[in-house]
This record gives sequence, C-alpha cells and structure tokens, in this order.
Amino acid sequence: MYFFVPGGVDMATVHQQNFGFPVDGREVADERIRKGLDELVAADAWSRVSSALEEGVAALTSAVPGLEVPDLRILLVLGDPTNAHFMDEVHGVSGFGGISGYITITVWPHPIVLDRLEAIVVHELHHNVRYSPGGIVWDPATVTVGEHVVSEGLADMFAAELYGHRGYTHFVSDQTRADDAVLAKVASGFGVTGMSDFASWVLGDASAVLFGAQPVGLPTGAGYAAGARLVRAYLDATGTTAASSTRTPSADILEVALPRLGLASDATH
Repeated sequence: MYFFVPGGVDMATVHQQNFGFPVDGREVADERIRKGLDELVAADAWSRVSSALEEGVAALTSAVPGLEVPDLRILLVLGDPTNAHFMDEVHGVSGFGGISGYITITVWPHPIVLDRLEAIVVHELHHNVRYSPGGIVWDPATVTVGEHVVSEGLADMFAAELYGHRGYTHFVSDQTRADDAVLAKVASGFGVTGMSDFASWVLGDASAVLFGAQPVGLPTGAGYAAGARLVRAYLDATGTTAASSTRTPSADILEVALPRLGLASDATH
C-alpha cells in the first residue's frame, strides 16, 4: 500500500495511528482483543466484507459503463479497545481507501459497527475508485477541504443507495447533520489546501487535537454531515446518483449544491 513512500514506512507506527489493536502484551487488553475477534468471527465479518465489495463494484460499474476498478486488496483490522477516542468519539471505526487498489478498515465490534459493516466497506470502495487512475487526482499538497468534504458525502450517499440509513457514517450525530451553522462553518474552509488541516475541518475538534491540528470549532464528523447535505442537494438537482457521480469533480458538485443550500455559490473549492 505504501510502495510509493521512499524507504517505506514503519508498519508498527501505521498500525497504531490507524487505531489497531495493542501489541504490547497488556493482559487486560489481550482478553478484550480475543473477545472482539471472536465477535467478528461470529458475525461472519470477512465473508460480509467480500460480499459487500462485490456488490459495491457491481453497482459502480453498472452506473458508469466502462469504469475501471482497480485490483482490490482489503485489510480488516481489529481496533484498540483501550483507545478512548477510537471507542467513544468515532464509535469503533476508522477507514482509509484513498490509495488506488488498497483499503484498510479498523473496527471494534460495537453492535452498530457490525450492523453497518457492508456500508463501511462500500464507503471506502467509493473513495478508492474516485482516486484511482482515470479519476480525481488527490495531490496531498494542493487538495482542498472542499474536495475531501464532497468525497465523504459521495461515499456516504453511495453506501445509502445500497444499504439505506445504514449507509450514513454513524459517529455523526443527528444534530450535527441538521445544523446549518455547522454546514456554513465547514463551507467557509473549502478553500483550505493541504492535508494537514483536514482533521479540523472534516473530522472535528476532538480529532484535530488528537492529530496535532488546530481546532476550528466543529463537532465530530462535521465534514461528513456537510458533505452528505451538499451531495444530496446536487443529486436532487441533477437527478443523478452517487454511484454515477463517483468521478464528478467537486467543483461541479459545489457549484450546483451551494446555492440550493443557501450558501454563496462563489465559495472557494
């Protein structure tokens, strides 16, 4: 997955940063990890992940004839039950699908995570196809908050097209989803470039503090909430789907969506 990084990466550090299970032999943690692993096995998690990928790929290729989907490798990791942020703030899920051909998903088997497992998988699949060759180019130095927010909205809406309400990222509260002030605040940051500030604008203040970024006054999952509203407005206006819009530029989506939500159409993106 990290073949492009000169000299590679320290996989133990990557594992920890992605909230992976502790590997330092803590007895209490070990007991919880065994129990968590048993719960994933009992839930048939790996087979469900595989089936969800197949269903998601079929939906994307049906919506976009000729769409090329990369060879996919997926890593399902049991999370760290001793990490309060992972367990309580983001409710046992962390995913990354932004590198073409590779998806990593870290979970703790909270009931809602097990219920949403397929939706979590196809959310990351949508990201992966969006940023694969022939799609949107993600340059870490120049990519904007607007692109990231739109991508989260598209991925959630795609998951919702397949799985209904289970498609929506579960660590985002209903209050955050409906808050116009949150939407406006996130929109004010659309022109911010570079990935270093994305935690602040997309994940919210709690994650920003954790990752060493400057909080900007947003609740957890604010960017997901804003993204879903923007993408919903775009889809309603154009009569399209999140599947068929997998590689639609964020500028095109924002140009349509922002005025429909009462926001300035000239917001930077």
